[in-house]
Amino acid sequence: MNNQLTEITVVRRQSAPRLEFEAAAIYEYPEHLRPFLSEAPALPGVYIFHSESDTLPLYIGKSVNIRSRVLSHLRTPDEATMLRQARRISWICTAGEMGALLLEARLIKEQQPLFNKRLRRNRQLCSLQLSEQKIEVVSARSVDFSHEPNLFGLFANRRAALQSLQNLADEQKLCYGLLGLEPVSRGRACFRFALKRCAGACCGQETPQAHFLRLQASLERLRVVCWPWKGAIALKESRPQMTQFHIINNWLWLGAVPSLDEAATLVRTPAGFDQDGYKILCKPLM
Repeated sequence: MNNQLTEITVVRRQSAPRLEFEAAAIYEYPEHLRPFLSEAPALPGVYIFHSESDTLPLYIGKSVNIRSRVLSHLRTPDEATMLRQARRISWICTAGEMGALLLEARLIKEQQPLFNKRLRRNRQLCSLQLSEQKIEVVSARSVDFSHEPNLFGLFANRRAALQSLQNLADEQKLCYGLLGLEPVSRGRACFRFALKRCAGACCGQETPQAHFLRLQASLERLRVVCWPWKGAIALKESRPQMTQFHIINNWLWLGAVPSLDEAATLVRTPAGFDQDGYKILCKPLM
């Protein structure tokens, strides 16, 4: 690990427990889970509902207040079903919300809990790449999304990427033919031009350059930000009695350590783009 880590500090956010809510929630909780509630901390972190199997958790969640969030799992029939199946509750405290978000994302992908619908590992991640006045779908398996320029949007698969491009074309009256969404005969107007849904780049009513510039401008809000540092950084997060340094490289969370001296103990992982890490970290870091 590079000893010259850039250090960034996270601003901490806390929430206060609601005592009236807690008393009512404990009473409604399944009796076999109540002993765990008395020990649940009012601190940020990740909590896990376990079934009889230690290898397949039922649900993994995160909160700035573990105790309050665990008590809130009484709101829907699905949650009631999950609570009936749960046999115990465990938790891992973090220094703040950022650590909880990052740890939750990792544990869900590693353990694939039964009741979690989001954040599961995506092996078909795609993006739209703009180059030389053309746009194409590229896969994270063939392109390093953390460093490749001119990528726009993160999509679950190729079909989702093309659907997003089509929606953009409909909004901006871009030409399906020039975007590669359908065949087009050179110099002839496409069918959508006759319906006034295309500005006419296919038939000379708009120049290819003007069409490209409109496409470029409309994609900008979806731009995937390249990793801006030369190597790993340390994101410092603190609360009373706990400090963590989140070591991050190429939008990938390598883990958290209590001091920078221990950063070298983190195992380097193979290069690859982590979509969840990007979504969690991009806005607060940029």
